[in-house]
Amino acid sequence: MSIVTTIEELERVYGVPGEASTVKEVDFITPEYRRLIEVSPFAALATVGPEGIDCSPRGDRAGFVRIHDERTLMLPDRRGNNRVDSLRNVVRDPRVALLFLIPGAGTALRVNGRAHVSVDPELLGSFAVDGKAPRSVLVMTVEAIYFQCARAIVRSELWNPARHVDRKTLPTPGQILASLSEDRVGGKAYDDAWEERAQKTLW
Repeated sequence: MSIVTTIEELERVYGVPGEASTVKEVDFITPEYRRLIEVSPFAALATVGPEGIDCSPRGDRAGFVRIHDERTLMLPDRRGNNRVDSLRNVVRDPRVALLFLIPGAGTALRVNGRAHVSVDPELLGSFAVDGKAPRSVLVMTVEAIYFQCARAIVRSELWNPARHVDRKTLPTPGQILASLSEDRVGGKAYDDAWEERAQKTLW
């Protein structure tokens, strides 16, 4: 097996990127990049900590990541599983990355930078939905932002309904939990209660 171990070896395989791949990267939010962020309802958040790296989904109403200024993004931490893996990482290592996706569009947006966790009451209140504020807000300083070409979305046919997987063919959360816990948690009751539980705890 041949393993690439140096940048020089890697560049011999791939060459160097063309101008279109490099000129798109800047350290501030351009008007075009602002528009992509404003219409995106989903982003993957990558963080790193002493235990390793983590990538977590973040979703909300379109524009849920607030553009404070051309170098600052704010991401509310909505209700979840309470593991706070991402936040545990950020308080120990500020390096973060966001990957925004836009339903129906091929273009993705990548943002790298550093962040801190804020629990300022006024800031939390400004993100309230239906009277419910997040418990914290991730405040990110943009260090690099650029769009990703559409090849991955095109190849995956991510937005093609004909390619959607029938959920009935997949293990349910309740089944996974029951299997891993020897039936202590999860099961059919967990799945049956999911829809009502989710509606009560979205915000």
